[in-house]
Amino acid sequence: MLMLAFVACNDEEKDQAVNEEVKKKKLPPVEKEYGFVLNDFEVVRDTIESGDSFGFIMDQNGVGHGKVYEISNKVKDTFNPARITAGKKYMILKAKDSAKTPQYFIYENDKINYTVVSIGDSIYAETRKRPVSIKRREVSGVIVSSLSEAMQTQGLSNLLVYELSNIYQWSIDFFKLQKGDQFKMVYHEKYIDDTVFVGVEKVDAAVFKHSDKPFYAFNYLSDTLTGKPSFYDEEAKALQSFFLKAPLDYSRISSRYTKRRFHPVQKRWKAHLGTDYAAAYNTPIVSTANGTVIASSYTSGNGNYVKIRHNSKYTTQYLHMTKRAVRNGQTVKQGDVIGYVGSTGLATGPHVCYRFWVNGRQVDPFRQNLPSAKHIEEELKDEYFAHIEPLKDELEQIPFKNI
Repeated sequence: MLMLAFVACNDEEKDQAVNEEVKKKKLPPVEKEYGFVLNDFEVVRDTIESGDSFGFIMDQNGVGHGKVYEISNKVKDTFNPARITAGKKYMILKAKDSAKTPQYFIYENDKINYTVVSIGDSIYAETRKRPVSIKRREVSGVIVSSLSEAMQTQGLSNLLVYELSNIYQWSIDFFKLQKGDQFKMVYHEKYIDDTVFVGVEKVDAAVFKHSDKPFYAFNYLSDTLTGKPSFYDEEAKALQSFFLKAPLDYSRISSRYTKRRFHPVQKRWKAHLGTDYAAAYNTPIVSTANGTVIASSYTSGNGNYVKIRHNSKYTTQYLHMTKRAVRNGQTVKQGDVIGYVGSTGLATGPHVCYRFWVNGRQVDPFRQNLPSAKHIEEELKDEYFAHIEPLKDELEQIPFKNI
């Protein structure tokens, strides 16, 4: 009996020692990314550099030219290897064998979307998305020098500057903001892994107090056919105008519409039936309203130019582009890029000459009573006012910062 007890105790001590050894050799935590368990692979992480090609990257990782050609042909409908961009991140997953054979090439298209290219025995490509979570936020600020500065002092993204500028582009000139102007906004942010900010999902409501006048904006879906919401004010009027105030982000108006101007190139007095917006070379030029391109061409006077018919009444033209981005007959929407600022034709420096026709006659757009977008229908107003009431109350409760 004593011998059995001794053996049993000895076995228990051995088991305890084994358990202690297992604890010491604790397995590493499972690491997952892009839908793969990275522990199962040899992992190569890198960034596309200028001059890199898909073939070069594959060659550096042991994939021969013949296999690269086969991969490129089989995945070209989903992933074009010729269009990989410098600065983009990628990952290569290799088998944990003696040859460390590459199995997958993963290319980050942006922070959310990525492409998985299977480069092992089975060759295919598919685009996937990272899981994104949405967080609702409130923000406010007071202008001291600029909207960007007001955002940056709070550690906020410049994407919010874009959102506000986009919402109020028909009603507020952001080049003329004043010290003391105020803003509040309720919006939704997108996050990866609940920590990495990747953009703004949407804005629910905003108010911008400019020159002591409040400008409200409420996001509302009034057109269920298109499924696209628009912004309206507290009176159910659309913020969007039929025409943008300008065809680009400009530094200054260098010459206005006039019947008499001394031409800087031709050196003679003549009518200038357009508005010149000075801006840096290659600044994007956008269509000021929806329409159809009726001319995308070049003349010695206009240089590269685009002309757009918006309806039977209104037509616009954009001159002196360094290059055009649309073709004749193409349909464009308000805000679409149609070309880039240049100085082609009779021009002394980079600018766009913006010309405006009403019923076939060139006019000064600043003197026109232009139509606005469609307001909320009368039968929908009660529903709209019920929708914005809690949002307006929420805006009122947000305290101003930087005062």
